[in-house]
Amino acid sequence: MSEAATPVAVGIVLSSFGYKFGLPADAGWVVDARMIRNPFWVPELRPHTGLEAPVRDYVLADPAARELIDRVHDLLRWSSRHYAERGRDPLHVAVGCTGGRHRSVALVEALGECLRDDGLEVTIQHRDVHQPDPRYR
Repeated sequence: MSEAATPVAVGIVLSSFGYKFGLPADAGWVVDARMIRNPFWVPELRPHTGLEAPVRDYVLADPAARELIDRVHDLLRWSSRHYAERGRDPLHVAVGCTGGRHRSVALVEALGECLRDDGLEVTIQHRDVHQPDPRYR
């Protein structure tokens, strides 16, 4: 197949969610991020989200977070081309953590940046980032 005939990769939707609020019904793939250290247990980080630098930096400093991003990134680069060949568009990948405010948000943002750097079309959604924690209502 010539370079010009190579199929374009599908669009990718990345979303974050909290397992305590249920799985996203429209996700094709679900990635569990609960093995990453949790900023919830750091009192000064708890009220913030993965959209903010202190939480993002804390999450991404965990070597397991970087490895998870790298592994999912490689898999998505490879699979997006194959999805395109089958006419599947878009591919929705949901990344979950316990509450959907910290780890999953930071990971989705970092993964989205990697995929955009590859020239892929990425849409990011954060379903539960502003949900209050039911333990502290």
